[in-house]
Order: sequence, then C-alpha cells, then structure tokens
Amino acid sequence: MARHAEFDRQEMLQKALRLFWGKGYQGTSLKDLEKVLDLRPGSIYAAFGSKEELFCEALRAYSEAARRNFEETVARGGTTLSGLAAHIRGIGRPAGDDAPARACMLVKTLLETPDEDPKLRRLAEDMMRAMEGVFTDAFRTAREAGELPADADPERLAWRLQADIFGLRTYAQRTDAADRVPYLADDIARGIEALRVN
Repeated sequence: MARHAEFDRQEMLQKALRLFWGKGYQGTSLKDLEKVLDLRPGSIYAAFGSKEELFCEALRAYSEAARRNFEETVARGGTTLSGLAAHIRGIGRPAGDDAPARACMLVKTLLETPDEDPKLRRLAEDMMRAMEGVFTDAFRTAREAGELPADADPERLAWRLQADIFGLRTYAQRTDAADRVPYLADDIARGIEALRVN
C-alpha cells in the first residue's frame, strides 16, 4: 500500500513539475495545481506542505534529472570534451511539442524570483552552483586525461560554460528564436571542442 502511495506521489510531483516549468512559480495558482493534480487544497498541503514546498521539491527533481542527463551524455561522448559538446548540442535541439517551456526550469526560476524571496532564490542559485561544480569536475577530468592544457582552469571554464548555457536557454524563450538556437548551441559546442590539445 505504501509503495502505491509513493508512486502516486511521484506521479503528482511530475505533473506539478511540468505545470511549474510551463507557468513559473508566480504564474501557477493553487487552482491550477488542484486541476492538474486532481486534488483539493487540503490534500495538496497534506502531501507537500505548501505550494512553495511543492515547487521546491519539483525544482529539486528537475535539477537531479538534468544532472543525470548531463552525466549520461558525457559518458557516451567517447571523451569528456566530446561529451560536453554533445550536451550543448542537445540543449540546442528543439525540445518538442511536449515540453512545457522553451527555457530550462532553473533559468526561468532565477529570472522570475526577486532577491527579496530568499528561499526560492537561494534554492535556484544553489542548484546552479551544484551544476557548475559538475561542469568543473568534467573539465578537471578532461585536463587530467590530457584533453586540455595543463594550465587550463576547470573552474573558470565551468563558469563560462554555465554563462553560455544560461544565455542560450534565455534566448530560447524568444518566440522567434527556435531556428537559431541549434546554430548557437553548435557554436558553443565548437568552442569547447577547440579547447582540445592537438
């Protein structure tokens, strides 16, 4: 019985994630959540505590899925730099009609959350810092494998990569940008490939 309840909770979390990703935290009302989750407010509060806690849990689930996707893509790349480039090209591919938004949920959250909202702002920034750490580790692995020069700075390369991804995903929010995003992603990917020691 507990296993079934947990499955239902995970299913509700994924539905909430897609809703929040599409409409943002501020744009999602309790009524929206009631409709999508097919639950009354009391049941939502019993399962997740509050709208804010539900959003935080959805954002954590999104971030974890993004990290796993990154690590799987890099692992399939043959080399670390090739995997990093493949990851960027993947971001540039059209998300498909089933994606709730053109931009990533973390980017949307950071852009819509004011500095005066310390909880959501801190959570989004912490998750972006964690992803930046994953990028740093990847660049460090590439340097240790001889793909990068010995004096390459993995941390600085990770900063630059996250800034490039942030810009790309923000640009993707434009309604007229869909045909340009793959080319921009390819430019970023080529820049990563150009770092390789010949």
